[in-house]
Amino acid sequence: MSTDQVRLERRAGQRFDLHLPVSVRLPQTACEGCGSTQNLSARGALLHTDLRMAEGDPVGVTLVMPSMITLAENMRVRCHGKVLRVLSAQGTGSVVAVRVENYEYLPETDRASSISSRIGALHEHPHEEHGSLASK
Repeated sequence: MSTDQVRLERRAGQRFDLHLPVSVRLPQTACEGCGSTQNLSARGALLHTDLRMAEGDPVGVTLVMPSMITLAENMRVRCHGKVLRVLSAQGTGSVVAVRVENYEYLPETDRASSISSRIGALHEHPHEEHGSLASK
């Protein structure tokens, strides 16, 4: 076995390959943008974002944690952390590894519910009617 085949896993928590939409904020410049997660754990995330970031930048990320992680219902969460690594920076966007330092649960708002329902509507198939076919 070569050294390329053996890699030491340094992650302490389970990492989930989840592609979730996120809102990203750089508090020191008040710049805001959007993006998505590539993977997520309790201590960090790999993000694709339309904001240009640098290693060490403080960052705020807001997302809806799915029930598979919360083991309850979906919850809106705001995470505060720092950019650990910039894996790619092209144009005005970045792919960054973020270390989560703390987080807070956010109350569900009418606006968030409205956005969720619009996103859900995008996934409906035009040939399907609303409601379950089994109940008809």
